[in-house]
Amino acid sequence: MARVKGGNVSKNRRRKVLKQAKGYFGSKHRLYKTAQEQVFHSGAYAFRDRRQNKRNFRKLWITRINAACRLNDISYSKFIDGLNKAGIEINRKMLSEIAINDAASFTELVKVSKDALAGKKVKVEVKETKTETKETKEVKEVKEVKKEDLTNKTLAELKAMAKDAGVKGYSTMKKEELLENLK
Repeated sequence: MARVKGGNVSKNRRRKVLKQAKGYFGSKHRLYKTAQEQVFHSGAYAFRDRRQNKRNFRKLWITRINAACRLNDISYSKFIDGLNKAGIEINRKMLSEIAINDAASFTELVKVSKDALAGKKVKVEVKETKTETKETKEVKEVKEVKKEDLTNKTLAELKAMAKDAGVKGYSTMKKEELLENLK
């Protein structure tokens, strides 16, 4: 039987490995054998470090929360215990963001935590802050104007708008039905 060398398949496989090894030091990006070994190791490191990254971030968040807690005369562990007793569920990432960006809110959380540790029943109020940009206000105003304009339009104009909007059966509808469908 004739010998088959593999030709394009082998060449493409090797090229793919060398492309993955691009930027590696020394022969690890030039020679196929060493490049393949390094790509295997790199894959293992990447798998391991994706998990370690989560651990490292959690450590960072806890360190930040602890620093903010110490400024408010409470330890991290007591603070978290108090939050749990108060029934407040918030993750470490959000707590660290609050500690960094909004010290007043964090101080309120510390007070709630201290009260819960003391055995007081705590009533928690959730405040949601919503900021509207000028663009969203303008869009709302434009929509309101369109609703008012529709009532002033004639039946023929409404049918033309319904045709453009793709409303089915617009030709047999009355004005009230057209207004409802165009909203």
